Amino acid sequence: MGIKDMIDGEFRGIVYVVQGDKVLCEKVTGYADLPNEVPNTLETRFASASAGKVFVAVGILQLIEQGKLQFNDTLGKLLDIELNQIDRDITVRQLLTHTSGVPDYFDESIMSEYEELWTDYPNYRIRHNDDLLPLFITKPMMYPKGAKFQYNNSGYVLLATIIEKVTDMYFDQYLQAHIFDVCGMKSTGYYELDKLPSKCANNYIYCSDTNDFRTNIYSVDAKGTGAGGAFISVKDIAAFWTHLAEGKLLSKELVSDMLCKQSGDGDDAEEGYYGYGVWIIDNPKGRDIPYFQGCDPGVSFISEYNPNNGIISVLVSNYGDNVWKEMRKIRRGYWYD
Repeated sequence: MGIKDMIDGEFRGIVYVVQGDKVLCEKVTGYADLPNEVPNTLETRFASASAGKVFVAVGILQLIEQGKLQFNDTLGKLLDIELNQIDRDITVRQLLTHTSGVPDYFDESIMSEYEELWTDYPNYRIRHNDDLLPLFITKPMMYPKGAKFQYNNSGYVLLATIIEKVTDMYFDQYLQAHIFDVCGMKSTGYYELDKLPSKCANNYIYCSDTNDFRTNIYSVDAKGTGAGGAFISVKDIAAFWTHLAEGKLLSKELVSDMLCKQSGDGDDAEEGYYGYGVWIIDNPKGRDIPYFQGCDPGVSFISEYNPNNGIISVLVSNYGDNVWKEMRKIRRGYWYD
């Protein structure tokens, strides 16, 4: 059975699996613009939610490799903002590995829906990393720095702020010049929802009470930040993995560190551990497999790279369909070959 035949017939989005120059699966379904029935294509730009953390991690690692940062540099040394109750001795490494304990503006352990954030604080105000600071900067630490792993969005907002401080560039401008342009990722960038370029898919949320859909324009940040929000194309993501693995973004030694277990306990075998900006799952038949993912209202994304056979898979849905279920099918059928 081929990969296309494994995928749920109701899945809306793209399943793109490649191995080198060979395309193993190219399945494109659903509408980028539902009312006007404009179909998704391989060139469609999709929102990717938290997947953008991987780009921030690479940006930070580049600056470390250039000697402009160190893993053990602290928030107090790097940033001149008022940290209040946040520990000034939190390190860059702890931010990268979600072990910092900084207050998370979207703590997924207590808040189920991202759009709950905008009940009292309008989402259209979120266009830069600084715009998110009021949501967490005065809150207490969640736990002492380094005490444990807990996925943390605020930590990556602070990492993006560090990129801006060190480079004197907006973080997305830095990522554009030093990652996206290098990889030829011409369809990837951080766009404002009220200024979207061509070929961007709308994201749709199903409304059970009216049996129809609404877009997510009031449910997510008006523009992405260090916590996520990049628009991508599936081919761009494949190019990113390829350039990363070939040492064109970082030295191969640092790539190896990035893609190996740095934190987490692996209690959830499917979620796995955490590297730098990527999740890591155990591969019983070889080298461990890194992946990155994102989920927002109307947005679901996951991409994996198998270093054992070079297979890259990218699954994205602008209807929030279950990309994780479909990825499990691909893993069972092809991933551990």
